[in-house]
Amino acid sequence: MSAPTAAKGGVLMSKRSMAAACLVASVLLATAGCASPASTGDTGESTSKEPIRIGAVVSLTGTYAGLGVPEKSAIEMEVARINAAGGIGGRQLEVFYEDDATDPAKAQAATTRLIEQEKVIAIIGATGTGQTMGMRGDIDRAGIPQVSMAGGNAITAQFDPLVFQTPWPNRVVVPFTLSYMKAQGITKIALLSDSGGYGKDGRQVVLDEVAKYGIAIVADETFNAGDTDMSTQLTKIKAKAPQAVWMWAAGKEGAVIVKNAAALGNVWGPAGNEAARLFGTPGNGRKEFIEGAGVAAEGFTFAAGRILAPESYGAGSKPYVVAKDFIDRYTKQFNKAPDIFAGHAFDAITIVADALARSGADPTGPKLRAAIEETKGLIGVGGTFTYSATDHNGLTERDLVIYRIESGAWKVVE
Repeated sequence: MSAPTAAKGGVLMSKRSMAAACLVASVLLATAGCASPASTGDTGESTSKEPIRIGAVVSLTGTYAGLGVPEKSAIEMEVARINAAGGIGGRQLEVFYEDDATDPAKAQAATTRLIEQEKVIAIIGATGTGQTMGMRGDIDRAGIPQVSMAGGNAITAQFDPLVFQTPWPNRVVVPFTLSYMKAQGITKIALLSDSGGYGKDGRQVVLDEVAKYGIAIVADETFNAGDTDMSTQLTKIKAKAPQAVWMWAAGKEGAVIVKNAAALGNVWGPAGNEAARLFGTPGNGRKEFIEGAGVAAEGFTFAAGRILAPESYGAGSKPYVVAKDFIDRYTKQFNKAPDIFAGHAFDAITIVADALARSGADPTGPKLRAAIEETKGLIGVGGTFTYSATDHNGLTERDLVIYRIESGAWKVVE
């Protein structure tokens, strides 16, 4: 594994008691009565000018590289804003990155290195569910908080006081999508799931929930990361004549599945088409998926947050202002619009920085963990986060919309 690199930078954050208003104001750099915690903590000054050391475990190679690269970019951009504004309590943020190569074992090794060698006080990561869960033992032994950017239900359902999450978990995404399917008159579906952490997690939630919506699973197939042809699984599925196929794949294999399906003669189209419809997950909310699948992606349907269509928040609303500002800055810096994974990373660094600012002169150990848990009404690009002693995700179905790919772009389904 290569040695980690450190990046410096930043973003203005909100105080907990004025989270929504102050965050929006700081984004606009036009506050009126909202002190910025990027330059002052609760005590108004810092007892140390040493950098605050944060770790980040992301998938920069492997099947989730398309997710991890924009995550790293978003963290770097936001940290640059914090440091340019004077840091947190007068201290700069220093982030050490590790590539887990989309491998749980490497994520665990990266976590050990960040804790033991870099002496980080919190870790953002990982990109994937399996990698996130692989880090848990080291997180617990070190007693430092972890903010995951993966959407697996197990991450916060298997509750750990130290572990938090920014994406919409599968326990929220699955019922929301099943409700939509039911409204479309769908009663028979097939599953095609990645055998890794995210696919396995999502599949299990579907199995637990589907009967509540009067929907039956007529086929249940899996594939492995790195597979390049899923025609065999799709042929079995087609023989069962489902009304919809629900694909659980966040990696590059998703585009392969869609193209294989089209080659078998399935035209994934809008409701009423005689062929099956293809559904996906928030993990497919990135341009690389559309570009990889090409015209075969037409009609592909999935649930995700509003970052892909910030106007759905309502122009001028506080969530719209936050999301649009992030999208504009990211697009200007990287010459392309951010996807939902960049948004998860923005939310993660926002949550950590906001909690650091509220931790005063001693942002380490139990105090930082408690400050993250006390996050209330913090507006991110994935939704509005309110954590508690029993909920370390903080998002609900209100933070989701249904998208359909039409003419090579995602459109909100009204």
